Amino acid sequence: MAEQSNHPGYRPLEEAAIRTFLAAVPGVPERLGGDPAQWKVREVGDGNLNLVFLVNGPAGGVCVKQSLPYVRAAGESWPLPLERAWFEQAYYRAVGPHVKGLAPEIYHYDPALFAIIMEQLSPHIIMRRGLIAGNRYPRAAADVADYIARASFFTSDLAVPLDRKFDGVADFARNTALMRITAELVFADPYRAMERNRWTSPELNELAAKVRGDGELKAAASRMGHKFLSSSEALIHGDLHTGSVMVTKGDTRVIDPEFAIYGPIGFDLGAFLANLLMSYYSQPGHATPQDDRAGLRRWLLEQVPIFWQAFADRFTQLWREQSGGDAYPKNLFAAPSDRAAFEAAQQRYLGQLFTDMIGFAGVKIIRRIFGFAHNADFELITDKAKRARAEANAVRLARLFLVEPQRFQTLADIVAEAEGLGVHSDTVEGIPLAALW
Repeated sequence: MAEQSNHPGYRPLEEAAIRTFLAAVPGVPERLGGDPAQWKVREVGDGNLNLVFLVNGPAGGVCVKQSLPYVRAAGESWPLPLERAWFEQAYYRAVGPHVKGLAPEIYHYDPALFAIIMEQLSPHIIMRRGLIAGNRYPRAAADVADYIARASFFTSDLAVPLDRKFDGVADFARNTALMRITAELVFADPYRAMERNRWTSPELNELAAKVRGDGELKAAASRMGHKFLSSSEALIHGDLHTGSVMVTKGDTRVIDPEFAIYGPIGFDLGAFLANLLMSYYSQPGHATPQDDRAGLRRWLLEQVPIFWQAFADRFTQLWREQSGGDAYPKNLFAAPSDRAAFEAAQQRYLGQLFTDMIGFAGVKIIRRIFGFAHNADFELITDKAKRARAEANAVRLARLFLVEPQRFQTLADIVAEAEGLGVHSDTVEGIPLAALW
């Protein structure tokens, strides 16, 4: 294919080639131990884009992630530049010093193969899978919040001089192929007729039509899309959902930042918030006679204020103690009489991030229900009626986030609205789902 032919040193790796590749990388054979022929190789990629291998030897293991020249979930009919692996490793290089212990360690990047060798996280699992199974991760929400605060603050104008900041903006502005995916799949496709869109049909057919015909909703989604395209607040992960977080009960790591760009901080915040809420709405569909999931649903809603407050506290602390950029320069607010005005400015800044988080959460929910790529939270609900009702309630909340953001002034407002709409997942029967709009 054309993309692969532009990179003559590139080839998709497979089991035998993985061993040869790793054996030649300094430090990796010692990390794995033993004879390369005895290394165990498993391809475990279950995402939409890449090959992912887990390789284990007598002394330890590594993970190898390689770009494919197309969208894996769609096949060769949807080509995609291999360079996304470069952006992933560049993102880790930029934020890694600030998020130690919250991301995997990167051991090596091969520019010819577009392959990253990194720490194998074990016994971690994907957070989304754990929540579907009914598990709780007490540190996850606060850890992800800490990660976003650190990664975004230290790449923003609040911390970085403008020349360094714009060097980074220039580097990541070339990640246009993945920006295009976000622009289309998140902010546009769910609101128009597209062959690649799908939803729970026929149960949500009428609701899908309502979404496509709702001018107010489309204008609000486009407003958020414009902010995504035009704001370069900080280097953001770009796809930070519960499928991009690996967890144990006591450890949290953020993975898969190939969508990284300089963009609005609220985009990462909104993505994770959206996934907490979608998990909340999905839980009745995963209930069993032994576990009605009521306790997990309460716990998920409790994570909403934990997540935002942990982010706000850490971001404010870093701004107070580590500022060094050209925005709000320290020496401009050196006098004691400036303190009140500076703190008020901080609160306004955080208030705008909160509002952005709400709006981006709205579009993230809708794209996972009426767009191309869906969440396993809903997709693994085998009872289509339950799945459709859970999805419909999530979409109703998402619409409120987008067209009535003024309703959400506090964390309690989010929780109360989500909880009120969530009642329908269990008790409303026989009502057309589109009537719940």
